[in-house]
Order: sequence, then C-alpha cells, then structure tokens
Amino acid sequence: MTTLLEHLRHEFEAEVETTRKFLKIVPQDKFEWRPHPKSMGLRQLAVHVAELPTWIPLAINTDELDFTKEAYNPVKLESTKELLDYFEKNVEQGRAALATADPDQFDKQWLLRSGETIHVDTTKYGMMRVAMSQTIHHRAQLGVFLRLLDVPIPGSYGPSADEQNFL
Repeated sequence: MTTLLEHLRHEFEAEVETTRKFLKIVPQDKFEWRPHPKSMGLRQLAVHVAELPTWIPLAINTDELDFTKEAYNPVKLESTKELLDYFEKNVEQGRAALATADPDQFDKQWLLRSGETIHVDTTKYGMMRVAMSQTIHHRAQLGVFLRLLDVPIPGSYGPSADEQNFL
C-alpha cells in the first residue's frame, strides 16, 4: 500500500516537471511586463513560482512563518537561466525535506502569520498541501500571462491548445 508520504513525493515530482516546462519559456525580455497595474510583474510571478518548492521544507522543518520576524525578500533574477537554476536549487531542497519527513509530525499545527494576525492555521501536512496548491495556482496564473504575451503554452495535465494546434 502506498503511504501518504509516497503520494506527496509523487505529486511533488509531477508538479516539478510541469512547472519546469512553464519556467523554461518565460521570456526574460518581458520580465517587467504586467497585464494590469494591480498584477504582479512577470518576473515577480515567475520568481514566486520558482521559490514555492521551499515551502515544503518550511512546512516540515518549522512550526510557523511570522512575516513580522522574517520579511519576504524575493530574489532578483536577471535571466530565464537564473530563474531555472533557482527553481532547481529549490526543488532539491523540497526533495531533501520529503526524503527525511516524519509522517508522525504531519498533524502538528503550522501557522502563517503577521504578528497576531493569523493568515493560515493548519497542520504541517496542510501546509505542504498549500504549497502544492499555490504552485498549481500561480503556475496557471503564469500561463495566462504567457498566453497574453503570445507565448505558446505547454500542457499541464494533458496537451494544451497550442500542442493540439487548436485555432
């Protein structure tokens, strides 16, 4: 019987493979582009997608993240190659954490907060699920950005319209 941890490892690897396809096609000459003034820029969104594998060790190895104690400072990358290298480094951190994870700790509380303001109150397992969900969510958002820039989109869970020659 497959364990919960084995399922998490499998899902992580599947999402890594799909995410890599999207990050490879982010055009660095459009890093500053944004579809709307309230939207993240392409670089900011791509960097966030690339950093999300680090949320796995964060969930496994800590009990909370408090933004009043640890400010969010995204890295500034200048090229698609740097973006991919950053992603691969973060994937290795995620893999290493999953390789040593103790499922007996999965039900332990995990908090995302800004001081007294609680943003997420879940378990370590729940936070790993948030990490996976955020990867899927923001990768889809990245796909919309790329579509608006006329970049052919790879499939996520099957072929995309570009891969099937629709339209």
